Amino acid sequence: MAFTTLVDSETVLAHLEDPDWAIVDCRFSLSDPDYGRRAYLEAHIPGAVYAHLDEDLSGPVVPGQTGRHPLPDPALLARKLGAWGIDARTQVVAYDDAGGAFAARLWWLLGWLGHDAVAVLDGGWPCWLREGRPVRSGLERRPARTFIPRLRPERVVTANEVMAHLHDPAWRLLDARAPERYRGEQEPIDPVAGHIPGALNAPFAENLTPEGKFRPTEALRQRFMALLGDVPPERVICYCGSGVTAAHNLLAMAHAGLPGARLYAGSWSEWITDPRRPVAR
Repeated sequence: MAFTTLVDSETVLAHLEDPDWAIVDCRFSLSDPDYGRRAYLEAHIPGAVYAHLDEDLSGPVVPGQTGRHPLPDPALLARKLGAWGIDARTQVVAYDDAGGAFAARLWWLLGWLGHDAVAVLDGGWPCWLREGRPVRSGLERRPARTFIPRLRPERVVTANEVMAHLHDPAWRLLDARAPERYRGEQEPIDPVAGHIPGALNAPFAENLTPEGKFRPTEALRQRFMALLGDVPPERVICYCGSGVTAAHNLLAMAHAGLPGARLYAGSWSEWITDPRRPVAR
């Protein structure tokens, strides 16, 4: 049985010695980009390899053209996945210590490359520690495999496609950022505050319980059905600041039985590079 959205710690524990299960530590901090690697070397789930958001799960930033976390080159990412011991028969488990905010990026990237057997550890590293699971320190490597990408380009939309659907009632645009950033009252990261006109605010943090686990399936389904109305998931576009936490909403929707929504990968940080694109506050 493949896990394609979330997986619990007990299941992961049972597969720690399974060569066809790969665990990837995605811990990261926007304010301290080396934090995750330090934390990983200090302690991680046994057998896990480390994936760095900027270096591994994003492409190079082009100032004035791209957002802060452009999508990586698919061929380059495929080679990294192979180096991490991932191929078509591997069940991947991604985790972080931020409620899945960064792990969901790897979940989405693997789906984009045609690999469905990937899940986020529900509750992540804090849950793993809270439950007294084993940990290990130092750098780990897995025997390399060959990952063959089968790209699904329809999962991504461009800024031009977003522009084409602005204010179209047949489409829904969801902004995963915190309410104060969506409203344009605060903008701690990007040079322009506000949101894409017509977008609804769907803060990714509201997918989680106070303990940092995903809310029950039915609660997630009700949350997104209230936002979508009669718009089918296939005509939903998710964005955030740089295309990272938007994947959390895509994961929550898929887990709630609402798959098929798309990612505007450039997100707000790309949108504002062109002053001709409208901004709402």
